[in-house]
Amino acid sequence: MATRPIVNGRVYHLVLKPGETTPYALLPGDPGRVDLIASMWDEVRLKVENREYRTYVGTYRGVPVMATSTGIGGPSASIAIEELASLGVGTLIRVGTTGSLWASVKVGDLIIARGAVRLDGASSNYAPPGYPAVPHPDVLNALITAAEGLGVRYHVGLTASTDSFYVGQGRPGLGGYLPSWFKGIINDLKAVKVMNFDMETATVLTIANVYGLRAGSVMAVVANRETDEFNPEAGVADACRVANEAVKVINEWDRQYPDYEVKSGAVLRRAYESR
Repeated sequence: MATRPIVNGRVYHLVLKPGETTPYALLPGDPGRVDLIASMWDEVRLKVENREYRTYVGTYRGVPVMATSTGIGGPSASIAIEELASLGVGTLIRVGTTGSLWASVKVGDLIIARGAVRLDGASSNYAPPGYPAVPHPDVLNALITAAEGLGVRYHVGLTASTDSFYVGQGRPGLGGYLPSWFKGIINDLKAVKVMNFDMETATVLTIANVYGLRAGSVMAVVANRETDEFNPEAGVADACRVANEAVKVINEWDRQYPDYEVKSGAVLRRAYESR
């Protein structure tokens, strides 16, 4: 078998072929969220689905864009990133849900990651433990710009990405099972100012940096671990709106600053000058 399996000219898991992707990809975990993202577009011209991977390709406010669901967790997200990158996708935005560790970061708010604690396993297949999981400045600034422009309530902070939704995030498993090394995980993360738990951001950011891609993450807070609130739909539509709008912002910057190095510096200067 080839190192990278191709079936009838298409990548194995996403079932896409060259020419069917766009430079910008939105990556929700939930396949159903692809439909919500695409409902905000001008048009959808392609729909492909296989396993947990649902892909729509279309345009948002005139900008070519695609959305591919990644399933739950870093391993399946890594497959999506690998195959999208092999097809020429260069900018990736995770559009997820998350649990806040702080009462002040409320259910329905958005969190834009400025970095991720790598408690996952998938990212360790790509980089050593000390390697940082950080967003590209273009994507980070575009997400902030989009959130400001849309007037949604958002926070910029550090995310902790785990492989386990239950025990790995300090939730007791069956029969109350919780290893001693996870019993204090929430307090330990709060002590170092981590804002939230998720299961994909560290993987997305790490692989993107290793491959020289641009990536970022915006998440809707659907749970609050301090107040014990939960609403699985809270903020999700806002996260989709912000991600779509961020693509438009990045596209504008890409056209304004076609040279990569010059563009990145200009965007950073603009962000700091506006503070």
